Amino acid sequence: MKPILIVEDDPRDLELTLVALERSQLANEVVSVADGAQALDYLMRRNAFASRIEGNPAVILLDLKLPKINGLEVLAAVRNTENLRNIPIVMLTNSKEPVDLSRAYELGVNSYVVKPVVFQDFVAAVADLGIF
Repeated sequence: MKPILIVEDDPRDLELTLVALERSQLANEVVSVADGAQALDYLMRRNAFASRIEGNPAVILLDLKLPKINGLEVLAAVRNTENLRNIPIVMLTNSKEPVDLSRAYELGVNSYVVKPVVFQDFVAAVADLGIF
């Protein structure tokens, strides 16, 4: 079974996402990285991830505001890489800015989810990702 890749630099948001995934009973392995550069290294099997097993994740949960390389730049790089471009990508972010939403869809995001403040709403939003 393909893993789920979570790209999130905030430990609190990462923990909430992991708990929400566990509660939604997704059986996939979860791999997490803390910045956009690590995400691209993982996806392109280079640097610290050069020896990881071949294959793409089932879905990428991508935060917008990341250190080193932001989420929109990661999204653009994935969509411009032949063997990665078909991976479903969910922008899971705190940003409600229309410009961020618009740009994400222009770059080919599959879904844009604003992280709810209420934990139960967050669990429900992550459970909806089961469609991927």
